[in-house]
Amino acid sequence: MAKTIFQKIIDRDIPAKIEHEDEVCVVLHDIQPQAPVHLLIVPKQVIPRLAEAAIDDQALLGHLLLVAGRVARKLGLDGGFRLVINNGPDACESVPHLHVHLLAKRQMTWPPG
Repeated sequence: MAKTIFQKIIDRDIPAKIEHEDEVCVVLHDIQPQAPVHLLIVPKQVIPRLAEAAIDDQALLGHLLLVAGRVARKLGLDGGFRLVINNGPDACESVPHLHVHLLAKRQMTWPPG
């Protein structure tokens, strides 16, 4: 199977504006932002989508959320932020590599979508 764009970024095959990186994940700026702040929190381990995560992925999934909070504090997103995970084509999943969108610095509406 061919590498996803996220794998290519993680492997440094293509450039990206990286906000944070650790041994588990990378946080990068979305190239088509839907808010003034739009980051993608991408695990280095490939999980195609949330529905395919296993019990063994529990710590990794928790890590992604903790990193989201840490990055939000670093960027001073005290007014709030939204986290989104798209799962499958009906949810507008565009890359089959699990990732968390962090959106901020604009008023979010409810219900979304």
